[in-house]
Amino acid sequence: MAEKYNRFAPFYDALSGEFPVYRAGRLLAVRDLDLAEGAQVLDVGCGTGLNFGLLQRAVGPTGWIVGIDRSPQMLARARRKAERRGWSNVILIEGDATTLSVEKVREAVRARGGRGSSDAALATYALSLMPGWEHAWERMKHLVRPAGTLSVVDMQEPQGAFAVFGPLARLACRWGGADITAAPWRGVERDCVAVRTASARGDHLQVRTGRRP
Repeated sequence: MAEKYNRFAPFYDALSGEFPVYRAGRLLAVRDLDLAEGAQVLDVGCGTGLNFGLLQRAVGPTGWIVGIDRSPQMLARARRKAERRGWSNVILIEGDATTLSVEKVREAVRARGGRGSSDAALATYALSLMPGWEHAWERMKHLVRPAGTLSVVDMQEPQGAFAVFGPLARLACRWGGADITAAPWRGVERDCVAVRTASARGDHLQVRTGRRP
């Protein structure tokens, strides 16, 4: 999977369907994270940094954004995006979210000026790409401080009047390597408190946000 995303990294932003479809889920997640200025937020499967602009507006220049991705080419795009826009508070870590060491991530973040535990974390359209998404979710939880906030945005079959777009949604997920049946937001529902539910695009985009106990 990393090899596929390495190849498509230069074209990913243009081909991802971001503005007609998927940006809606990112907006809902960042809204529900309710980030304060100066907060540190972890972006699991950050890709080319499509969440970074929204997160920057929320945490401001005194906050930190920690992005993790297994594709070096996607991270290279994210790094260039941060450099072009003068975002000096972005820390990027290459690693497989299903197997990485929580302690090593903490050490890497501290070494670059951040904190070992983040105030919040999100995974947007990332966990459904991972056959072992539960392992990534466990690591994501443990990289957030107690009472911190976690959000998962992912995809399912469109519902109701939008069901007509089901074949297109399945094709897009197959192209991207995502499992449209994975429903990784179940991790939030199971392990968090004060869970908030949101959806968009005929329930194709599902958002769950909750607080770590």
